[in-house]
Amino acid sequence: MSASVVSFPQQIHSPINRSRLVWAMGFTQIIAWATTYYLPAVLATPIAKETGWSITSAVGGLSWGMLIAGASSPAVGRQIDRHGGRSILAASSLLLALGMLLMGLAGNLATYYLAWTLIGVAMAAGLYDAAFSTLGRLFGEEARTSITGLTLLGGFASTIGWPVIAGLESWIGWRGACFAIAATHLLIGFPIHALLIPGSTKQPPHPVITKSLGGAALRPKTSNYLFFLIGGMLTALALVVSGISVHLLNILKQLGIANAMALALGMVIGPSQVVARVAEFSIGRNLHPTWSARAGVLLCFVGLGLLISGLPWLAFVAIALYGAGNGILTIARGTLPLALFGPQGYGARMGLLARPVLVAQACGPIASAFVLESFGASVLIGVMCGLLFLCFMATWRIPTAQKENT
Repeated sequence: MSASVVSFPQQIHSPINRSRLVWAMGFTQIIAWATTYYLPAVLATPIAKETGWSITSAVGGLSWGMLIAGASSPAVGRQIDRHGGRSILAASSLLLALGMLLMGLAGNLATYYLAWTLIGVAMAAGLYDAAFSTLGRLFGEEARTSITGLTLLGGFASTIGWPVIAGLESWIGWRGACFAIAATHLLIGFPIHALLIPGSTKQPPHPVITKSLGGAALRPKTSNYLFFLIGGMLTALALVVSGISVHLLNILKQLGIANAMALALGMVIGPSQVVARVAEFSIGRNLHPTWSARAGVLLCFVGLGLLISGLPWLAFVAIALYGAGNGILTIARGTLPLALFGPQGYGARMGLLARPVLVAQACGPIASAFVLESFGASVLIGVMCGLLFLCFMATWRIPTAQKENT
């Protein structure tokens, strides 16, 4: 069985400066991720203190936004397939600006959650899934390198975003920080998306199917099976990653690791992700994305498994392996569907895959908190390792280029 190869006329690719495009989109991804997914980590406590709302209510805005993003993502993907990504990404900047403005003005929870509703739609239209779909629409199967470069830049979102937002909050308060973020999306993000991303007239209106890797396209039943298999795997991975990202410090403390050491361990994840993405960019790009997915899941599985020991020196190795695996899997999320199914309908597929993933990201921290409080860190890690093992087994049901050519 094989996925169809879809090619675009070469003259359409040549006018596009890929390096400039990736740098521009990478910069806006840093802004978008830092001011959505990573925002509550900095502003939730100041918001709760000033308004009298609970921390749960403040952080719950992000979960609500992710649910909205999951509901919106299929429609966003279809629009990118039809019209290209420029208008969608530009609209995401406007929605983020409006949402952050409304958040800064919020005097009650209803307004606060309305702001997160707008931000949720913007997340569907402006984070990785939409960006990957845009690159797939532009470059077809040649988009893998650009996707990898984009995630490499996006990986600095928390590293840059947290101190900048924290500095704004200490300087002008959390409401002033929201207004400053809104201005950033309006005055920086929107022009970049509107001016530097090629419009639909510069994109191929429809891809042309020329030849399949093995002489035959995937059968509909096989295609559907693979799609649901990948969707289930990505959803399970989202449950694990979202739970770890929120509860890592508490997990480490329950394992007997001191607070200062736990903070140092948490700082290992970001650099590990970047190093793994550089390796994927330089070495792994010649491998089929299925092999990248297998490596990423295996690294996460081994990393979390080693963490159960509670030994501080081994915990550094464990977190480094987990971070590296997570960094690779972010790339595979975009490149695997592209390699298996081709660029035709890539945006719609990414939108459909994003729905359960975003719902899992919204629910993962809540489910992990229940297991952590009820049964402890070791049981939670065991459950997560079980999910990762199932994901690893699932990767062996996904074809590779070697299998397709046989």
